[in-house]
Amino acid sequence: MLVVYLIRQLDIINNPKALAHLIKDHLLIGAICFFILQIVQVVVPIIPGGVTTVVGFLAFGPILGFMLNVFGICIGSSILFQLVRRYGKPFILLFLSKEQLQFYEKKLSTKLFERFFILNMISPLAPADALIMITGLSQMTYKRFLLIILICRPISILTFSYFWIYGGEFLKHILMHY
Repeated sequence: MLVVYLIRQLDIINNPKALAHLIKDHLLIGAICFFILQIVQVVVPIIPGGVTTVVGFLAFGPILGFMLNVFGICIGSSILFQLVRRYGKPFILLFLSKEQLQFYEKKLSTKLFERFFILNMISPLAPADALIMITGLSQMTYKRFLLIILICRPISILTFSYFWIYGGEFLKHILMHY
């Protein structure tokens, strides 16, 4: 119900600042709800993660926003990985088409999959949740997976958020001066 409210009433997909303002008005409960939302949006990808990530920075500032984003997303990623380990392909097919699953499974069978996974976890535009699910099917240990997530996801979170928040101004500045 919360997700429906956030999408329909606040229109957070088109206006991330609406959620940021709601959270700022109720800071403690907002931080707790946002943290839970970040975990859930990774496990059940209904709201685009990029939207909520930006909201964290807008609502809580760069330090607390970053921490809530990283901890929530890393915990959600860990849960998602474990769910795939437990339930396998049928779980993945709840979120990905057979074609998408086959596409990523081809990558999984290569020797370079771990590098591919690392580069995508660093990238702010990669389909991170899909790749986390696919990695749950791999031979990668949970400890190795967690190490990669804890090192790489903060980079992509920071890059995506700052580009989203400040990129428009930067682009406008370039276009106005050239």
